[in-house]
Amino acid sequence: MRLDTKAMRYLTAEDWRTLTAVETGSRNHEVVPTPLIGQISGLRGGVHKSISALAKIGLIARLKNAKYDGYRLTYGGLDYLALNTYRKRKDVYSVGNQIGVGKESDIFVVADEQGVQRVLKIHRLGRISFRTVKANRDYLRNRSSGSWMYMSRLAALKEYTFMTALRENGFPVPEPLAQSRHTIVMSLIDAFPMRQISSVPDPASLYAELISMILRLAQYGLIHGDFNEFNILIKEEAKKEFQEDKETESITLTPILIDFPQMVSVDHPNAEYYFDRDVNCIKRFFERRFHFTSDEKGPHFADARKLIGKDGVARLDVSVEASGFSKKMAKELEAYMKAVGVDGDGDPEAARGDEESGDEDEDEEEEEREDDGEPENEVGRQAETVEGNSSDLLQAKGKENSLAKLQISDQT
Repeated sequence: MRLDTKAMRYLTAEDWRTLTAVETGSRNHEVVPTPLIGQISGLRGGVHKSISALAKIGLIARLKNAKYDGYRLTYGGLDYLALNTYRKRKDVYSVGNQIGVGKESDIFVVADEQGVQRVLKIHRLGRISFRTVKANRDYLRNRSSGSWMYMSRLAALKEYTFMTALRENGFPVPEPLAQSRHTIVMSLIDAFPMRQISSVPDPASLYAELISMILRLAQYGLIHGDFNEFNILIKEEAKKEFQEDKETESITLTPILIDFPQMVSVDHPNAEYYFDRDVNCIKRFFERRFHFTSDEKGPHFADARKLIGKDGVARLDVSVEASGFSKKMAKELEAYMKAVGVDGDGDPEAARGDEESGDEDEDEEEEEREDDGEPENEVGRQAETVEGNSSDLLQAKGKENSLAKLQISDQT
């Protein structure tokens, strides 16, 4: 699913009401009956024109072989509704280039009205469903497009909630700024993914800091679940010091942790497995990339459990549940991830969304597109992918599409 905001400029107030009506009707209907769309939108007879306009650009789709005349929301329509919410809140003014692709998420540079760049993460659970093993077919066969979107909403809500809790407790994570539907807006970190770094001045120091972060998460009752080079950014900070009337500059490397949909509690039945996997992922990466092997064994989950609640810190796994992300939501999301083999966007052992797929995958993806009702010649094409360095991110600003301007007729 591509994100293209160009069509927003042509949507009328009636179109937005119709699109919102389809979303509202989707809560109880896989295919929302056309009369119900008119009833919810309040447009009645005039709703057909808006339905036609929305279907033409792939924001809603008419399901084949439906027992009655009706439409359902597509990921494109959900994208537009989320962007429109951000526009109204003044969280996002413009959309720039795509800077990242996960197995089931897309990352874009956006900006507010003052031109401050931010990051928009769009969860797209269900995208890799046809890249997984055949054993998952029984689970996937029972999932509708509406439930994929519901899972994406849960993933976004979980990530935003955990990111907020971690940020408030001093963890090095991006600042969560807003959340709507299946998307999150967060601060833009001027840093490099650790997987792109070939060498560091002091591997032992960086390794110790990362292991310390894993243990500190456990102290707060959490296990990241996908702690590896794909989900760690390294930020360079220059510090100037004066020694013997001479100015010297030193570089400090600060790890920033990202991607939290797979985070679990230390009380999870498989907590020890996830904890050990996080530790081993860091050990293997440092051995392979930096040729560094720690003299110390572990840490082990038994060591981590001794730290839970130490120094009177709050159990974030408990406080997050109290904030609205319930155990039921967590179980639903975990069942999905287990069924399709997703433990997060950064699992180095799993197929990634930006890898080449075989003919079979392409055929299955084509079937998925047909089911989604997305026309082959969908409006626009995916934004140019930008590698994650600061100069490219700055260049992205000049290629943004203003959401405010897209609400009015095109005057060019």
